[in-house]
Amino acid sequence: MNAHRPMPDAMLQALRDRFGDRCSTAQAVRDQHGRDESAYDAAPPDAVVFCESNEDVIDAVKLADRHEVPVIPFGVGSSLEGHLLAVQGGISLDLSRMNRVLRVNAEDLTVTVQAGVTRTQLNREIRDTGLFFPIDPGADASLGGMAATRASGTNAVRYGTMRENVLGLGVVTASGEWIHTGTRARKSAAGYDLTRLFVGSEGTLGVMTEVTLKLYPLPEAVSAAICHFPSIDAAVQTTIMTIQMGVPIARVELVDANTVGLVNRHSGLGLAERPMLLMEFHGSPASVAEQAQTVQDIAAEHGGEAFEWASTPEERTRLWTARHHAYFAAIQSRPGCRAMSTDACVPISRLAELIAESVADVDASGLPYFLVGHVGDGNFHFGYLIDPDQPAERELAEVLNHRLVERTLRMEGTCSGEHGVGLHKMGFLLDEAGAGAVGLMRAIKQALDPKDIMNPGKIFAV
Repeated sequence: MNAHRPMPDAMLQALRDRFGDRCSTAQAVRDQHGRDESAYDAAPPDAVVFCESNEDVIDAVKLADRHEVPVIPFGVGSSLEGHLLAVQGGISLDLSRMNRVLRVNAEDLTVTVQAGVTRTQLNREIRDTGLFFPIDPGADASLGGMAATRASGTNAVRYGTMRENVLGLGVVTASGEWIHTGTRARKSAAGYDLTRLFVGSEGTLGVMTEVTLKLYPLPEAVSAAICHFPSIDAAVQTTIMTIQMGVPIARVELVDANTVGLVNRHSGLGLAERPMLLMEFHGSPASVAEQAQTVQDIAAEHGGEAFEWASTPEERTRLWTARHHAYFAAIQSRPGCRAMSTDACVPISRLAELIAESVADVDASGLPYFLVGHVGDGNFHFGYLIDPDQPAERELAEVLNHRLVERTLRMEGTCSGEHGVGLHKMGFLLDEAGAGAVGLMRAIKQALDPKDIMNPGKIFAV
């Protein structure tokens, strides 16, 4: 399935003729573009092309189509499931230089950007409009990459995921044709929804070069809070009741006691080492105060205590330190380790049960881990901390992850709430969707990419 396809000399020469020093075969450059934040070893491409325009992408893809060479889009390399590993060789199309905000339509609350624009760059450039883009996966990912993996993150409980926030796309197809999907209108009933087809396709159907997004008014008031609980179940039950009561909370994140301890040691904090919720409320001053009081009352019913509130940006940043530093604290707690991430998401009514069973399982295994969750939408992540030089640890992590996904699917959830399938979850997708649905996905792939050059070897086997 993932045999390397040798790149013809004629293809490499054509790339060099067209792109000059923007086509690199240096080993260090290739290694960088064959590695993401997953626990996989690097699988470098044969060449890297740095694109600066739609025309660059079109020309590169046309050459790849002619020579039947794989094409792997590259943003900033922050994906977690092996999406950008060149498992069959080919060329990595680096879109990071396609980083212009093309058009801001503040009156319509929309923006069109090149795919290499990152979320923090976008918010910095539109700050004076009074608008912002809320999707925050944690990493400063490119917006093209976020659309390709259907990313979400900490704000999804209120603002949705990339699926709900992408209005249109510019895409280079497998034959090298540039097409536009969608419009700036907030709805459309015209033909097949090609935008949603490409969002989440992980580069397997085409290369996204432009993205049109929804924007939102900056909230008049923002308040953040942390609260400690006697158990994970109490914290999750507080979240469930908050959502069921219709409180429009913007963020609600879980950090378990083990991870709070890791952050304390990493960042010199003195947080109580108990399960903790971090919350954020957006709106008018009156509505934020009302939301916060409602949630505090709910938390108190479940043993929540030691509430700490913050309304200034500096205070909010301090409160969110534990969540933002969780990954780095965990990695540094075991030097040289890699984190194998899970990405389970279930209906919120089953969340407490799933987390409890999964925590008991990993605790019994003895494998080090950290646990954080976007619990407002039923999504949470284990990071199993494995020694990459110990195959037994990788195997144990895979066993734990497999059992976690089995529980998740039994509870009518999904193996991937936001990271995507990539290499790691191909078998899980078949378990979740079934052979018929995956067969339909395969038929779409073969219709749009008959030579299988678009990020081959990902999502499912062709």
